Amino acid sequence: MCLKDMHLPSTAFSPSLLIGNVEIRNRVALAPMSGVTDLPFRMLAWRFGAGFVVTEMVASRELVGNAAESWARLKNSGIDPHIVQLAGREAHWMAEAARIVEANGADIIDINMGCPAKKVTGGYSGSALMRDPDHALSLIEATVKAATVPVTLKMRLGWDENSINAPLIARRAEEAGVKAITIHGRTRMQFYNGKADWDAIGAVREVVSIPLIANGDVDSVADAHEILRRSGADAVMVGRSCQGRPWHAGVLAGAAAHPDASGVARIFAEHYEMMLEFYGVEVGLRTARKHAGWYLDRFAPELPASEKAAILTSTDKGFVRDSVVAAIVRSGGAAAREEIAA
Repeated sequence: MCLKDMHLPSTAFSPSLLIGNVEIRNRVALAPMSGVTDLPFRMLAWRFGAGFVVTEMVASRELVGNAAESWARLKNSGIDPHIVQLAGREAHWMAEAARIVEANGADIIDINMGCPAKKVTGGYSGSALMRDPDHALSLIEATVKAATVPVTLKMRLGWDENSINAPLIARRAEEAGVKAITIHGRTRMQFYNGKADWDAIGAVREVVSIPLIANGDVDSVADAHEILRRSGADAVMVGRSCQGRPWHAGVLAGAAAHPDASGVARIFAEHYEMMLEFYGVEVGLRTARKHAGWYLDRFAPELPASEKAAILTSTDKGFVRDSVVAAIVRSGGAAAREEIAA
């Protein structure tokens, strides 16, 4: 980000938005990211003003089969609305899972047709569903029929550059009863390479009247305004730019201010303790490593690689927490001041 972003109007993001009968408090959302947006991360993002947050994707068949990981991803704690993302490849299991998540407090159910990960697409889920629109629609129809709460859809532009079918699927999804659509401006085969095509999202805007949410490469307030302008979308979803700064969606929405270096340190310490409590110390330490690494990369980039490695591989929870806090505070600002000014 740059200084000029601080002077851009945020009014485009402050009005609430209706998804079905559910009111969303502002128009900058935190994207669901598997392995990232667990309950501790979502709670912080929500506290700092994200318009809405979405669970990590919950595998539908595994949830119905009582898999512990799927139930852990379903948990909520005071976040309203509670939006649960379901993934799957069979209509029966999507419908059964939809009934379960609604019974367990989901206010909105989001269908994952955007994940590009090989372990997901290899199982014919996520963005692989875009290769067979008829089959994808059977999952959408089953989920909508099974749920009484609004159902939304997140997808990419298509499988590859030769099969850009998001407008077709979006139009059919709206006809099937989907209440909002999120488009990541890349194909599955792009993964996260290149630049998201914000203009291409506009082709979906032309064929649907339900809320459209634009996603992909939004890092700054300027980016957020530009993706809305070029796509015609109603709201913005941010993902990777929030790694290491769970407050970022709220900042883009104008609902929170950038923390200073000491504020970043305090947020990290709280985030870290939340992860240890949520997962237990042993699993929490492993889970926290990537988050600690993102904080260090953003706010203490000058930390020697050997010191960073020692912190991230330590099994001493107090040492990890105190070392990351000290590195951020010691950085004092080169990175933190740049981030705050940005």
